[in-house]
This record gives sequence, structure tokens and C-alpha cells, in this order.
Amino acid sequence: MRAAIYRGPGEITVEEVPRPEIESPTDAIVRVTHTAVCGSDLWFYRGQSDREEGSRVGHEPMGIVEEVGDDVRSVEPGDRVFAPFVISCGRCEFCRKGLHTSCVNGDSWGGDNGGGQGEYVRATEADGTLVRVPDRHADDEDTLEAILPLTDVMGTGHHAAVSAGVSEGDTCIVVGDGAVGLCGVLAARRLGAERIIAMGHHEDRLELAESFGATETIAARGQDAVDAAEDLTNGGANHVLECVGAASAMETAIDVCRPGGTVGYVGVPHGVDDSGLDVFSLFGDNIGLNGGVAPVRAYADELLADVLQGTLDPSPIFTKTVDLGGVPDGYRAMDEREAIKVLVKL
Repeated sequence: MRAAIYRGPGEITVEEVPRPEIESPTDAIVRVTHTAVCGSDLWFYRGQSDREEGSRVGHEPMGIVEEVGDDVRSVEPGDRVFAPFVISCGRCEFCRKGLHTSCVNGDSWGGDNGGGQGEYVRATEADGTLVRVPDRHADDEDTLEAILPLTDVMGTGHHAAVSAGVSEGDTCIVVGDGAVGLCGVLAARRLGAERIIAMGHHEDRLELAESFGATETIAARGQDAVDAAEDLTNGGANHVLECVGAASAMETAIDVCRPGGTVGYVGVPHGVDDSGLDVFSLFGDNIGLNGGVAPVRAYADELLADVLQGTLDPSPIFTKTVDLGGVPDGYRAMDEREAIKVLVKL
């Protein structure tokens, strides 16, 4: 089988690798039909985070079940499924309370599990990980493209909104105009926010944010963005979604949060260790910091229901489509801001 391989900063190749096989009775083998390139993949692509050269990449698979282990009960060969970006068992203490990303039996999609940007993957905990798509939607391409973001960015944006405490009638600010931030706008709208202020610095992405439900946008960064947000909200919002991970984005999120408010953070942290976190500002203004790596499996069923009934469609975040051989170009396009998120169709 073929899979995308990291060969060093700026270098992704597609190579022949061993196909994963059933090794445990809880395993399932999935033939991947759709996957994606994630903004978090750009950290190692740019050489800004460590990753082993020669490792398989990708973590957003959707496809058809080919084979299952003897203990698998929730899916069978021929089923259309999608999977969150981490593998989880669904049985342990943390999975039972909706924190699947802390699963004691958790695993990743890399290594011998195939790599999410490859032709096959092994779900080592199939019953706790794979989400079955109803048969009547299994071959509807538009629906499948709307479902695919539930593997990561839609669930992550939703986690930001939930962590920030967004509810009916609220005002919130979304920091970041990438795929996660745009999905955060969708999530805030879904949760009933009355005002959604999207903050970024790409006009085309902010236009998409408006189509997703943002009531206002701020095309600025740094202090200019903070000043604009404070002017719009008379001093900040009670609910702020941090959807980037960079230290500057976290600083902005804290600065635009109203005293007593909450920042829901889901961006993969980068550079925060170097610059430090202004804990005194949080302390002085009683600002809560909530969130972390999104347990998207906990949200998958409710978000899937909305997609299937036509009330949620995050698919416009895909602005470029490639085949498996085009994955290296997909990374380049996202790195150079030519694409918000790249869809890979096998």
C-alpha cells in the first residue's frame, strides 16, 4: 500500500509501505477513501516541532471497513466509517467521562497502524473509535465531505466553544481564521451564540466565517485586534475561543476576555513555553482557562446527527482537493496559505 511519509522539514513523500493487518481481536482494518491535511501537521512540516523522519503522517481517516477482529461488535466489513484523530477504547475511566484523548488504551494512526494519509489504517480499538455512517448516506459524496471534518477540526472547534462556556444568547470572540477557528464559529452558532466575532488576518477566510455565522469580523492582529475587539464588546467578551495555539494567539485571547470570563483553548500550543503565559492577568481578572486536546469522539455522534439532518456543514473549509499522490502539494498549499484545508480523496 501507499502512504504519506515525513522525510524532513518541507518534505513529504508518498511511498510503498507494509499494509496493516489484524493483530488483536479488537482491531479493524479500514480502506481509506477520504482523509485530510491538518493545520497541526504544519508544525513538523515547517520544522517547528519534532517528528521522526521516515514516519507516516495523517490522522483524519474515513473509509470502508475491510476486516474486523473477533471481538469487534460495532462495525462489520463493508460499513462506511470515520474515525477521530486518536484511537480510544470507549471503556476506560477517561473514555466513560468523555475524555477520549486521555484513554489508557489509546493509540495513534501512525507507525504500524498505517498512517491516516495512506490507503489502509488499523483501528486498534475499533468499537471505541470508529463511527459508523448510516448506509443511506454511505455513498453520498457531499454528505461525506461534510462528515470528514468531524474526524478533527469540527470536533475541535466545538470543544473550544464548549470549553469557553458558549450558550444561548452569548457574545463570543473566536481567535483564529484557520479550519479550527472557522469550525469554532459554526460551533458557537450551533450552541446559540447571539454575537460571534471572528478574528483573523485573511479577508477570504473571514468572509467564510461570516457565511458560517460570524456577526462581525476583525482583520487585524496584536494590539490592533485587541483594541478593535474591546471597542465592539465594550471591554471584551465573556467567552473566547482560542483556535491557533501560537503564544501570540493565546495572549490575544486572554486580552480580549472580559473579567470573570473564560478562554476555551484548543490550538496545539506552540511557543508558549518560550514567551510564558501571563498567569497574573488571569488571576487579577478572574479569567478561567479551560480546554486542551479535543476529545472529538465524545462529540462525534451529536455532530454527525446534525450533518445528516442538514443543519451543519463544515465542508467549505476544504478549498483544495488532491489524490494521495498530491498530498505533498497539499502540504505546500497549506503552508503557503493557498488553501484553508486540503481534502484527500483516494
